[in-house]
Amino acid sequence: MKKVTKWALPVAMIVFLSACGSKNEEDNTSSHQDSTAHEHHEGMDMGGKETSKVVLKDDKLNAVYQHYIHLTTALINSDTAEAKIAASAIEAGLGQVPQGSQAAKTASEITEAKDIESQRTLYSALSDKFIPLVKKAGLNSGELYVDFCPMANKDKGGYWLSAQKEIKNPYMGDKMISCGEVKETIN
Repeated sequence: MKKVTKWALPVAMIVFLSACGSKNEEDNTSSHQDSTAHEHHEGMDMGGKETSKVVLKDDKLNAVYQHYIHLTTALINSDTAEAKIAASAIEAGLGQVPQGSQAAKTASEITEAKDIESQRTLYSALSDKFIPLVKKAGLNSGELYVDFCPMANKDKGGYWLSAQKEIKNPYMGDKMISCGEVKETIN
């Protein structure tokens, strides 16, 4: 019973937090626009243009990937609160993924981080653990790009995954949004 409670509570929290953004049906049109502006959907890039839908071969890891994109978007927007929500969902999801425990621990640290710079540093560590899991699982459809910013982490550099070729740097936010380059394509 403890094992079920250990993973069921975080999943229930994710469902609850997802439901919090819902509005009444009379505001359905504006509600849809508001909630989609808030979330990054897999078939859209961050500029609203269509991209090929990325689907990982591992369903559990695919669910985590959606939260990873949410986290990336939060960091791009320098939104610490959204980053904590996304990291919490990543932690819960990676708890269900074989070999995901170390990355789950790092996601947990992101939820506890006090500022955006700490979150970004931990995001680098999370990405370093998450990218190999994605590569190992492979894709059913779409393409992913392994991006790199040489200036991240006090010039140590940092990697991240993106579903678009255009660089949107989660390490620099508004300061240097296009800093970085595509290092690898996963398809």
